[in-house]
Amino acid sequence: MNALSQEVDGLPNISGSEREIGPVLTSHNRLPVFFTGGEPFAGVTSACAIALHMHQPLIPAGGPDLATAALISNLQHMFSNPGIGDNHNAGAFRWCYQRMGEFVPQLFDEGAAPRVMLEYSGTLLHGLLRMGADDVVESLRTITVDPTYRQGVEWLGCPWGHAVAPSTPVQDYRLHVRAWRHHFAALFGPEALDRVRGFSPAEMALPNQPDVAYEFVRTLRDNGYDWVLVQEHTVEQPDGSAVSRPHVPHRLVCTSSTGETASIIAIVKTQGSDTKLVAQMQPYYEAKSLGRQELAGRSVPPLVTQIADGENGGVMMNEFPPKYLEVVRESASTTTPLMNVTEYLEQLAAAGVTEVDLPVVQPLYQHRIWEGLRPGDGPDRLAGVIAELTADSGGRPFHMDGGSWTSDISWVRGYEDVLIPMDKASSLFSERVASSGVPESDPRYRNALFHLLTAQTSCYRYWGSGIWTDYGREIARRAADIATSDF
Repeated sequence: MNALSQEVDGLPNISGSEREIGPVLTSHNRLPVFFTGGEPFAGVTSACAIALHMHQPLIPAGGPDLATAALISNLQHMFSNPGIGDNHNAGAFRWCYQRMGEFVPQLFDEGAAPRVMLEYSGTLLHGLLRMGADDVVESLRTITVDPTYRQGVEWLGCPWGHAVAPSTPVQDYRLHVRAWRHHFAALFGPEALDRVRGFSPAEMALPNQPDVAYEFVRTLRDNGYDWVLVQEHTVEQPDGSAVSRPHVPHRLVCTSSTGETASIIAIVKTQGSDTKLVAQMQPYYEAKSLGRQELAGRSVPPLVTQIADGENGGVMMNEFPPKYLEVVRESASTTTPLMNVTEYLEQLAAAGVTEVDLPVVQPLYQHRIWEGLRPGDGPDRLAGVIAELTADSGGRPFHMDGGSWTSDISWVRGYEDVLIPMDKASSLFSERVASSGVPESDPRYRNALFHLLTAQTSCYRYWGSGIWTDYGREIARRAADIATSDF
């Protein structure tokens, strides 16, 4: 029984209940959750893992005046305005958020072995509850908490407000990571939170500026995460070359300009048309074509991993359900099962492969930085090296905008109209709220935090200029006003 409140004073429970949630556990002081004994990888030649990313932003659309409109889920706005754009799909979206709570029990009851990883943003979960979609969350609760079904479901942590790591202040990104864990525990219980071992960055955005990348990995480790999902083209091997073995786990190593190093297991999501690949369950068919590989002197099955929007587009709405059911039923009797990542890693550890045995990767373009920089040279020298490489990259691509799910998107260039208000809100939160001494359980703190994190949602940049950038600026204005007036 979960004694934590899902909401406090109409806001999501994103801070102030740390004592009830309990301490952050790490791989050094907690037990496996999926593989609890037996021969690791018995009868397994290869495996595949799929993850479904689910997100809806909160927008100031609960009223006619942008400056005073209530923050509501974009999904609620879609239901209220079916004649705009693709808003007629609101019902299909809603079912997509719920349907794994139907499929997983159905398949287990048939005797199959379903597997799926789920990543839901905090703004989506809060928005669903505020719009009265409690049945969606209850459906998810069944497969999250019930011991009969939870073996097939792995939740992935994410930034609460769907913020992109490369261009979100590092102290704020840490708040996003903590807030999601807090909110998830309030919704599903601390025990369910302890089973959350992997992290899915919003937009697959990985920082490549060395100091930001180091803080990113340190934040994940400090919050109990064992592994992170990375896009294939956002990382490189230490010599600057592309990843050569994407179907085995790697170790993402990030070193700061001051010489500090943090590392975490990285699971590589290969490139491709994400929604089409997952909707048609192509990772399964790719995995079927692969055989065991050598890793640290041991024969292990490769793992083909993909993540896609779980609701966006006709292929996910219409093609995924029958194909997922078909593949789960078929794969249960083959040497290529579906296997969630933590389940795979726990068996890998049982086979004697440790994290230090894994091949090393680092964020993209860092090899070129470290050719002109030594760990310990400090941030000033780092800034100089980056400036030199930016001015003269030798005709090769180079930037510090970070990597993302597609190589042609920057979350910085052209978005000054949104980033400047966001940065102002961030600075005011740091100066006025975080340093005020007000406890995180105080309603004023939670209100300020809620607005700050909501303002940093990537959607306000992804859709370019127009109403979405207006939304972003307005929420950032509210966050700044709250930090100024309430503290």
